[in-house]
Amino acid sequence: MSKKEDLVDVSLLLKELKKANGQMGQVVKTIDQITKKTNLLALNSAIEAARAGEAGRGFRVVADEIKKLADQSFSSTKVSHDLIENIQKKANEVIAVRTADVAYDTIDKIDRNLFERNCDVQAWATFDKIKRCLENEKAECAPATELLRKIIDVYEVYYDLFVLDRNGTIVAAGHSRDVVGQDMSQREWFRETMRTQGVYVTDLYYSESLKGYTVAYSCPIRDDQGKILGVFSTRFNWDYIYDILDSARIGSTGDIVVVNQSGTVIASRDRTGILTRELKGLQAVQKAIAGEHYGYTIENDEMGRTQIFGYAHTRGYNAYQGKNWSVIVTELLENRHK
Repeated sequence: MSKKEDLVDVSLLLKELKKANGQMGQVVKTIDQITKKTNLLALNSAIEAARAGEAGRGFRVVADEIKKLADQSFSSTKVSHDLIENIQKKANEVIAVRTADVAYDTIDKIDRNLFERNCDVQAWATFDKIKRCLENEKAECAPATELLRKIIDVYEVYYDLFVLDRNGTIVAAGHSRDVVGQDMSQREWFRETMRTQGVYVTDLYYSESLKGYTVAYSCPIRDDQGKILGVFSTRFNWDYIYDILDSARIGSTGDIVVVNQSGTVIASRDRTGILTRELKGLQAVQKAIAGEHYGYTIENDEMGRTQIFGYAHTRGYNAYQGKNWSVIVTELLENRHK
């Protein structure tokens, strides 16, 4: 059996276990009702035996036996109820741990993906055609433009790639050629890249020009002596993150979202609420954005339903430190008595 099939089987097994626990709870409830009726019958029998006096002696023996049976049933019902409660609790804990594991696995995959984006921008900033485009005012940027176009064709995960000079002017673009000549010197990603002289990664934002959600990766372009010539900047197509979210193994009543460091949703399985839905009211989100790397909570959601919330906070990957994002996975707890 493959690991993928094994995960599905475990999920189904836990779901069936919870369903069975609910059914056992109904049985215990029925036995409890029968016990109460038996107790009432024993009481009535004792009363009737007392009224009959000596003639009701045999009936009194039967009444006592019924009372003993009722007491034994009550004790057995309580033990069964406690046992089922414990099984239900353990089943919930197993599901909660697995939910947190899914969150951990998902943020790890996202970090690995974005680590590659981090490596891309650093590697491309060293290409000779890119550097030659910035070495002097009369430099020819056509080869750099053609290179950017080819990179975008091969790396389909990017909306666009840009080369900017030290003043923040775009001198080459892989796709949006109409932006060449525009001044980007006041954009945060350009200023921070020049200030830190290192790779700068934005948080998720919506680009009107690209008509999509994106994350910008920017890196200094240096000459052979290490002098900064300009900035290389990429625009990652956020839609490719959904390949990871859609493959996450969650239940039919579950959900999975990615939140940024303020608890705002930046990715959700149904693609809604991006940059508008706030989840910082949930304990799981509070713990995650506070830096707790892994765990779960059991709490009520926005609709008042009891749910398990598994969470995992980014650990980064290799040299990529992450953006303080977290993954939250939810699983709805089934009602045991309906």
